[in-house]
Amino acid sequence: MRPEGVDLVTETDKACEDLIFNHLKELYPTHKFIGEETTAAFGTTELTDDPTWIVDPLDGTTNFVHGFPFVCVSIGLTIGKLFTAVRGKGAFLNGNPIKEQAGTKRDKKTLDATTDRINSLLYKVRSIRMSGSCALNLCGIACGRLDVFYEAGFGGPWDVAGGAVIVREAGGVVFDPSGAEFDITAQRIAASNPSLKDALVDLLRQTE
Repeated sequence: MRPEGVDLVTETDKACEDLIFNHLKELYPTHKFIGEETTAAFGTTELTDDPTWIVDPLDGTTNFVHGFPFVCVSIGLTIGKLFTAVRGKGAFLNGNPIKEQAGTKRDKKTLDATTDRINSLLYKVRSIRMSGSCALNLCGIACGRLDVFYEAGFGGPWDVAGGAVIVREAGGVVFDPSGAEFDITAQRIAASNPSLKDALVDLLRQTE
């Protein structure tokens, strides 16, 4: 490729990135921005907790150069919540350690009412869902936002592999809804803090 061809692509990339960033900045003046061309020019990428737009202004540069119409603009928004975990090192939210928590009131009267409510719902709806995301529900267990989580029939191991590590490293437990060991290939998962495991297993048995 001739040098001027490379220059043309660079100019096109930069023009697209400038157009996108200028428009987004008008709508979201307090947000941050990371672009392929900006990173290439300055050599740094700083991803913080602030809302950040990450842009590839011309994804498919080689196709663009050769006139092949398979080119797109890639725009993603990160909103400042990053859950991470390393086996044996702990679980973190934005770099801060997280731990499962005791959660809400769980005396017998409360548990009985909850069980009755779930039993009645099971006869009226096809399924009960938290948020539609196994991974985020597991992160909710890890940081104490959720007491228990159960789901059967999710897509596959990719839905739960990361979240299961996060729960365990935060001090929670991940197991099969029957109470047996968790099998990542079985498309069945339950999670809670350790003190709630038996109660959740008993509840699920009652709804079978």
